[in-house]
Amino acid sequence: MRLFPFSNLLRAFYTFSNLTRVRPIAHQSLQRNPATLRSMPTIPFLGSLFGSSSSNSNNMSYPDERTSDEWRAVLSKEQFRVLRQKGTEAPFSGKYDKFFSDSGVYTCAGCDAPLYKANHKFKSGCGWPAYFDSIPGAVTRHEDSTLGMSRIEICCANCGGHLGHVFKGEGYPTPTDERHCVNSVSLNFSPEDKPVQGESK
Repeated sequence: MRLFPFSNLLRAFYTFSNLTRVRPIAHQSLQRNPATLRSMPTIPFLGSLFGSSSSNSNNMSYPDERTSDEWRAVLSKEQFRVLRQKGTEAPFSGKYDKFFSDSGVYTCAGCDAPLYKANHKFKSGCGWPAYFDSIPGAVTRHEDSTLGMSRIEICCANCGGHLGHVFKGEGYPTPTDERHCVNSVSLNFSPEDKPVQGESK
């Protein structure tokens, strides 16, 4: 029996969870604007698939300590959901999934801190941008035990913004045998290397 790739399963769950309208029950009056469902985190099982419940990262302090209202003022709705509420974008939907450059730096979409160099990126086929390493000190790691399994959440070390998760030992031909699976919406790209503290160009 042939099994479908895991990414197709994730895409199917994401599609079913993004129903935008609620159909009224027969005894309810039809309204012009029926209630709108929120994104996946309101559906417990799917929310746990596409979110993170890492409590360690919520309790840490970061150099950039803006309030939720301050973050909402500078982030798009989707960026806020992913970076501040630990959401996940749909696989194969991000602008940096298939984007590659010979030089440049990927920065945090929240605070613009440099996170990854362009030459850290590799093609993994997982549906999200993948990096084998980060700029030293740019990313923090926290245990995330959603779905009864242990994963490592990665966050921006400057603002605590949720980036994604890191996976080890998957056998990719990279120097670290790690895959930083990062949401595109958590990133910006600068074609020129930005100066990084403690590191020369």
